[in-house]
Amino acid sequence: MTRAIPVPFPIVRMSRRATVGAGLAAIATAQYSSRSTHISAKEGTSMPEATPATTSSPTVVLVHGAFADASSWSGVIPLLQQAGLTVTAPTNPLRSLASDAAYIASYVSQIPGPVLLVGHSYGGAVITNAGSQVSNAVGLVYVAAFAPEDGETGLDIEQNARDSVLLNALIPFQYPTGSGKETATEYAIDPAKIQEAFAADLSADQNALLAATQRPVAEAALAEPTVNPAWKSLPSWAVVPTGDKAIGSDAVRSMAERAGAAITEVEGSHVIMISQPNAVANVILTAATATSAVGARD
Repeated sequence: MTRAIPVPFPIVRMSRRATVGAGLAAIATAQYSSRSTHISAKEGTSMPEATPATTSSPTVVLVHGAFADASSWSGVIPLLQQAGLTVTAPTNPLRSLASDAAYIASYVSQIPGPVLLVGHSYGGAVITNAGSQVSNAVGLVYVAAFAPEDGETGLDIEQNARDSVLLNALIPFQYPTGSGKETATEYAIDPAKIQEAFAADLSADQNALLAATQRPVAEAALAEPTVNPAWKSLPSWAVVPTGDKAIGSDAVRSMAERAGAAITEVEGSHVIMISQPNAVANVILTAATATSAVGARD
C-alpha cells in the first residue's frame, strides 16, 4: 500500500537529562519550567523546534501501554496543552489486541476532525491496528513502542529482541473471563525487577510507585497478531530509547525503520515519556505540525 505522505526522515539523537520530583505530575511541571528541550541532529546539525499548534492541528490521542495507565502521560500532556494542542488519554483495556484496538478505534471515530495517534509500548500495537479502522487518523507516533507487521505478535517481537529482559521479569496471574469459572492468564512485572526491566532511569521511589500502580496485561494482548497495520498507509514518527530493556532498543529501532518512521533516539529507559517528557512532547508536536494540513480520509 502506498504511504499517504512519503517521508525520507533522518535519525535524531538526544542527550539524557536527570529527572526530578517524586510524583509524575510534579516531574512534568519541574521539567517544563526548568529547562528547554535540546535536540541535536546526527553529525551535529541542529533540528528546528516544532511549530506551535494551530487551529488545524489534529487532536492528539495518547494510548498507554501494558503495566501502566493514562497517568503515564502526565509529564507530556501539560507540555502539549501549553503548545495549544487538544489532548486526550483514554484507558487502554489491556485485555486483547483485537478488542483493545476496537475500543480505541471506537473512541477515535467519535472525535470530530483529524486525530494523531500516539502509543507507548503495547499501545503502539493498539494504534497500529486501530489506525487502519478509522477514517480520521492522520499520523502515528510510536514512543518506545511496538509497530508490528501484519500477522506479527508482541511475543514474537519480544522473543527475538536482543536487548529485552522483560519476559524473565513477568509474573503470571489468573483473571476471570466472564464465562462461568473460566480464567485466563495475565502478567505483571515482578516489583523487584521493575527498575532493571522497565524504568532504569527513574528513582527507587518512582519505581516503587510504578510497581504498586501497574495494571497487568492479558496474555491475549501479546499473543494476538496484528491485522492491516496502519503504518503502511499513514506517516509515522518514533521515539527510540537507547536503554530500552522492555521491548528492547534493537527491536524498537528495527520496527520504526521498517515502518519508515522519523526516528528520534533518546538516551533513557522504556518509560521515556516519564523520564524525558520534553523530548517526547517535541516529537509529538513535530508530528502534529506535519499532519495539521492533512485532512481525514474519506
